[in-house]
Amino acid sequence: MSSTDSRAAIFAAIRANRPKIQPPLPDVPLFDEKAPSDLVTAFSEMLVKMGGKVLDSQGQDPISALRAAVADKGIIATCVPELHGDASLQIRQILPDMDPHSLADVEIGVVRAAFGVAETGSLCLTDDELIVNTSGYLPQHLIVLLDPSQIVANLHNAYRRPELREHKYAVFQTGPSATADIEGVLIHGAQGVRSLRVLFCPKQG
Repeated sequence: MSSTDSRAAIFAAIRANRPKIQPPLPDVPLFDEKAPSDLVTAFSEMLVKMGGKVLDSQGQDPISALRAAVADKGIIATCVPELHGDASLQIRQILPDMDPHSLADVEIGVVRAAFGVAETGSLCLTDDELIVNTSGYLPQHLIVLLDPSQIVANLHNAYRRPELREHKYAVFQTGPSATADIEGVLIHGAQGVRSLRVLFCPKQG
């Protein structure tokens, strides 16, 4: 019997002899009594602590601020319909049939988060928002659109969101990629984006 056959036989035996009981799941509290009253401010503060930044629209339309932030910055790829190319701005639209490796030359990627987590400054990105999963990691820099109404207080609330049950892929991204060696030298972008900015922008429709 080959090792593959042996492994399959062992797993089959375990499944066949597994107790036929389904214990109830524990009741996990949400700890909402400790939730901040202003989720946008709490999220922003934690985002900065984790190395991210808030892209300030300075009172103008958020998409106008976004277009200004990416103008003349190299190759821009977008997953969001709010940002599109024209005669003044060359934009690469991310499509589902793209080769994931083709995004390796992107300077700035633009995506929308499904929701944010105030407790950790994290953003939930799913396969719907990313379209191609590498769009959240291969660009040098990432700008994430976040609807302020889609911020939850903590991870207990986050894990109850439908995105974590209804998608093939969902990830919490917290700030830019960073790694440090034992001498304390911190490097951003070693395993992902070098910078992450969040633009508060309500989702239309």
